Formats: sequence, structure tokens, C-alpha cells
Amino acid sequence: MQQQAALPDFHPAWYLIGIIPALWIPVRSRWQGIIHTALYLIFALGCGFFYAAWMAQHRLADELTPTWQGRDISLTGIVAEMPRQHERGLSFILDVEQTDTALVHVPRHIMLSTYRDKTHEPLELHAGERWQLTVRLKQPHGTSNPYNFDFEAWALELNLRAMGYVNNKGDNRRIDQYAFSPGYTIERIREAVRTHFQQVLGKAPYIGVLGALAIGDQDSISPAQWQVFTRTGVNHLMSISGLHITMLAGFAYAMCYWLWLRSVRLTLFIPARKIAAIVGFLTALCYALLAGYGVPAQRTVYMLATVAVALWSSRNIAPSQLLAVALIVVTLFDPWSVISPGFWLSYGAVALIFYITANRLGTGGWLIEYARVQWAMSIGLIPLLLALFQQISLVSPFANAFAIPLVSFIVVPLTLLGALLPFDWLLQLAHQSMSLCMFALEWLNNLPDAVWTQHAPPAWCIIAGMFGILWMLLPSGFPARWLGALMLLPMFFIAPETPQYGALRMVIFDVGQGLAVSVQTRNHALLFDTGPDFNGEANSGNRILVPALRGLGISQLDGLILSHNDLDHTGGAASVLQAMPISWVDSSLPPDHEILRSVRDNRRCADGQTWDWDGIHFEILHPSLASYKQVDISDNNRGCVLRISSGAQTILLAADIEKITEKRLLNKYADKLPSILLVVPHHGSKTSSTPDFVQKVHPRFAIFTVGFRNKFHHPRPDVVARYRTIGSEIFRSDEDGAIIVQMDAANLTLERYRKSHARYWYQNQIGTDESGG
Repeated sequence: MQQQAALPDFHPAWYLIGIIPALWIPVRSRWQGIIHTALYLIFALGCGFFYAAWMAQHRLADELTPTWQGRDISLTGIVAEMPRQHERGLSFILDVEQTDTALVHVPRHIMLSTYRDKTHEPLELHAGERWQLTVRLKQPHGTSNPYNFDFEAWALELNLRAMGYVNNKGDNRRIDQYAFSPGYTIERIREAVRTHFQQVLGKAPYIGVLGALAIGDQDSISPAQWQVFTRTGVNHLMSISGLHITMLAGFAYAMCYWLWLRSVRLTLFIPARKIAAIVGFLTALCYALLAGYGVPAQRTVYMLATVAVALWSSRNIAPSQLLAVALIVVTLFDPWSVISPGFWLSYGAVALIFYITANRLGTGGWLIEYARVQWAMSIGLIPLLLALFQQISLVSPFANAFAIPLVSFIVVPLTLLGALLPFDWLLQLAHQSMSLCMFALEWLNNLPDAVWTQHAPPAWCIIAGMFGILWMLLPSGFPARWLGALMLLPMFFIAPETPQYGALRMVIFDVGQGLAVSVQTRNHALLFDTGPDFNGEANSGNRILVPALRGLGISQLDGLILSHNDLDHTGGAASVLQAMPISWVDSSLPPDHEILRSVRDNRRCADGQTWDWDGIHFEILHPSLASYKQVDISDNNRGCVLRISSGAQTILLAADIEKITEKRLLNKYADKLPSILLVVPHHGSKTSSTPDFVQKVHPRFAIFTVGFRNKFHHPRPDVVARYRTIGSEIFRSDEDGAIIVQMDAANLTLERYRKSHARYWYQNQIGTDESGG
């Protein structure tokens, strides 16, 4: 269901009722048994599919009135979770109780931010408080690119049906200090634990890691630290994993079991293992709730609940049944969990552990068993990691070998004790232990080739790799287990097909309000601009371009063009330069610009530059070399303009040039301007796209790279109308997502990624901010 572009018609669901009587017919032959099993499968699959569709329909119905996007709305609600702190203020989840503004529907759960400005400080909010707020909201909308995170799917899973910010000029006031409910109480406890950590540890470098281990506050871990954890393959330890919960539950079980056995009367009344199972389960539940109750925590709690029920009912339960119960309960409560990478990695890891440990003979001692599990984890998750992230950590076995016992048996217990007991030295000792772990992890992270990165393997390669893993991990003595390794090879060697000679593949990325375009020929790759910087740590480079380029099979760039010195065009450059080799950089940036300091082959963009790659001709039309001596030219008007051609087909990338530059191009390069595709200058601003320029270029396809409801009101309606008047087909990145172009000497085709990879949660949203907000 989660792969569908639209919700289904529910009428076929009634046919499932007709199958029910057939399920009760006694089976008297082999063929009847086959038919009976097939009917069971159809019934189960149909129920699951339409149940997920019904849940989706119910959730999508709770949406913000579209015409009220960007307008002031007065409402009352309760801060549902502990607020997340960031450099500009706070972000938080609000449970809306009442909308005071008439004729507007606001979803029940919304995400808000409160920012610092010149005259106002961010609001001081805490979990469980009731507030009256004036907010400006919009429907969830994220960028849409190949091999990228789907923000809208994430928002749907968390039931966040609107996003926005608090208007500091509105009537914002606290109504109640605390609105009681069990959920809000848990959130207040989590916030109190975080506050206690901050008071004890101050600005200690790994306080965020301890917060993540104690209360699931993963947002407090810095991106730099997450990068170390990811590159060393221990990121699963830095959240509330099943390992931590099971360890704590096991400790509670053992303590209760030992104490209960001290009393003969209690043991005769209730067997020790039964009461210990309840205590272990309740301990796991409390820890999972304190940690935010994510998918790994849910899975572990449901599995432990199943074990507790089995013990109380004196039944044996197979590991496969245990995993299946947890799986079905998670998907019943959260059908969208199946589109989360954590879902597959979490259940995949547990399934592998069961596969290599359950019903095996001669397993040896605990150290051998631990080594076998580490070996299975190191190779067993390779197919999933390549499919989801296109990278695997080569140092992961070594990192996990010391990180798992250190974090699980020292850091986590000390952190939890420090959260519960009034002894500051416990937290300080936990931090020192984490510092020791980080020292070793950073050393591994700095090793050359610590991470293997590559293209995204085709689906059939992933399936073959999974079968290969299962074959390799068969019991000792099974013949020819080495053949499983051969089934892994296609994942590494079957690369995406590159364009033929004389053809190119271009991706005009959806980076919000900015520009980034990749051009791939048979043997070369170019990146034109790198999109915006979002908040200093997250940018288009590390969030959009690097994952997409890697997934497309582009592991290095032959050239990078930075059109001009504007953050919405250069914001991701540093991340791209850090992530992959680049042969040369061509730009109009000042020679001493910080981006260029690490570049060996740094060129100055100027007209007259030409080169040919695999039958594709590239030519710079602007700026002139003499313009760099003129101080009165704006950065926009010194932007690099690139012309790409194959035979009679031509593409023009016009950066952010304005009227004065368009006039120069008309005077000097009028014969080279006509193009079949134009990336419209300056995102469709009124300062560009003069009638003469539009008429001369006369593009068949006009591409506007704009952010959803951007504050500049791009593209301007009169500019769009200008292109429509000459017959251009209009594409907008905020509505169409990334635009994928295939071009050769005879043809040019375009794909709207948001439409070709549509999901039912993509709304028909209006990209222009008509309210002026």
C-alpha cells in the first residue's frame, strides 16, 4: 500500500468477505489444501492492504485548510513533547485543542518553531503546558529527488499534518502550567532528565549522546558525531536499541528471580520465573516510554511481551513466531513503519541473530557466540545498507567489538543510574566512558577507506545478495557455503547504465530555493551549482546532492561550476568537495573565497571556455574575463552561463543573471541562445526574463527552480505568463520535484520525479505564497 500513487477504491475489499466461508471448508485432498492456503494468503494480504489504506484515508483527512497556508491563525493547544533546542530557538509538537480563528481546520498534531528575532526571544515552553498561540502554517512539503529522504512520508508516519512557526507579534501566552495526561507526564519526566543532564554536564561534548541513550533525544547529537557513528557502523548503539532494552529487562528479570526465590511462600504462590517475566517486561516498557517509543523500542517491547505471555501460559514459542508477533503489532499500530529504514534494519538484525543462534548445535562458549553474532551482523546487513544508504562501514566489525560491551554494559547503566539517582559522579563517569569510546571511534573514522560507498544496486541484486547471506550463514558443515559470497558480487559490480556516446543524463535537482544541476555523459560528470545552505550543518550538499549522485553511480566529478557568490547556489559546495573527488572547479567567486581554499585546480569562469565530453559540447557564454575588474557588477550579473549541446539539441543554464546580462548575451551570442530547454534565470524573478531574451531563447521547456511557498514569491506570474505565451511547457521544482532530462543529438525527454515516483501522501499543493507570508 505504501508504494501506491493514490488510495484505492474500497469496493474490492467487500470481496474478501466472500472468502471467509471458504476458509471453514474442511480440507480433504492435496489440491484442496493448496487452494485453502492460497485463499488464506489472499485474505491476509487483502486485509493488510485495505487496512493500511483505511488508516491512510483517516490520517490524510485531518489536513490544514489549503487557503489558510501562510496566514495568521489563533489556536490553543498543549505542548505534546519536550521541545527540541536549536541555535535559533525551539521546535516542538503541539496537540491542538481549539482553533479560535473561524473557517479554518487545523490538524490535531502540528509541528511548530519559535524563533529569536531582533525584538523577541523564543518562547519558553515545556512539555505538558497549555498555550494560546498565533501561528502561520503550511502543509508538509519536502524536496523530491532520487535516493533522498522523503520528508512528507516521515511527517505522515508521525501524524504531523501541518508545519509552521509562532508569530512573535501575535497574542502568545501560557494558559496552564500543566495539562495532565499519562503521555504528557512521561514527556515532562524526559524533559526533567535532559535538564538534569545539562545542569550536571554543562556543555560537555558528549552530553547529547548520553541524552540519546537515556531518553531517546537523538536530536541533541551533533551532525559531526552522527557522521562518526555512521562511518564506523555503531549508529545503532546511539539510540534506544533492542539490545539496551533487552539488557535492562534481563537484569530486572534476574534480580527479581533471585529475590523471589528467597521466599518459599512467594515461590509456591507464583513461580519465580513468571513474576520475573512481568517485572522484566514492565522495566522494558518504562525504559521504552522514557526513550520516546521508537520502532526498535516497540519491536523489543512486543517481543518481550510475547515471551512474558508464553511463560505465564507455560508455552514454548519459536523465535520466528516471536518475531512475527512483534512485526504484526508494530504494523497494525503504524502501517507506515515499513517505509522507514530503521524498520528493515531493526527486524533484519534480529532475524539474523535468531537465524544463526536458534536450534544450532555445538555453539561453543559465550565468546565464540558473540564473535559469530558480530560476524553475522557485519555481513548480514550489507544488502540492506547498500539498498538504503549506498554505503557500508569497513571498520564496523572492529568498532562494534569494543563499542557494544562498553556502551551497553558501562555507559548505558551509568547514564540511567545518573538519571535516577542524585549522584553527579555517575553521569560524569558515564561521560568519561563515552569519551574513551569516542576516542577509539574517531581514530577508526579517520582511517583511509573506512567506508565503502557506491551506486544503488538494482533490486534483483539486493534479493540475490540476501539469499547469498543466508547461504553463507548456514550451520557449520553445510557444503559449499562459499557459494553465497558469489551471490553478493552483483551488488558491487552491476552499476547503473551510463548514457551512450553523444547523449547525456541531466538532473535538475529539487533543492528548494536554489539551483543544482548534474550532467552525466558516457565517461564524465559535471555539477553546476550546489543549492542552498539550510542551517549551517545541514545543506543541499550533504542532504540531497551527495546521496543522489552516489545512488546514480557518480562517485567523482570531473568538474564543478559555481555560477556566482550566492548561498542558494554555493551552500552545498563544501559538503560535495568533502564527499567526493573533483578534478576542477570553475567559478566567478573571489579567489580568496573559503570554498576555494582546498581546491587544487581552481579556474575563473569566463566566456570562450569550451570543452567536449563524449560527443557533448560545453561552452561558457558569460561572464567576460574583463568583467572581473569591474566593481559595480553584482554577483548575479557575474554568474556563469553554460550552454550544452548535442547535434541540434541545446540546453541553457542561466544561473541568476538579470536584465543587463541578458542584453549582453543578446548582443554578443544571439545565435547561440535558442535552446530546447532553459533553466530560467533567477528562479523566475521580475529582474530577469525580459521579453526579448525569452523570445530569442524560445525554449520548448522552461524550468523554474523554486522553493515551496518561498518568501520571494518566485516565480512571478507575469514571468511565467511570458514563457507560456511563446508556447513553453512549464516545469517547477516545487511542484514537479527533480527534473530528469535525457538528451541525444535527435531527442530530448523529461521526467517529473515527483510525478513518476508519486505516493498517495503527496498533496496537490500550491507552490506560490499567495498570502505574502
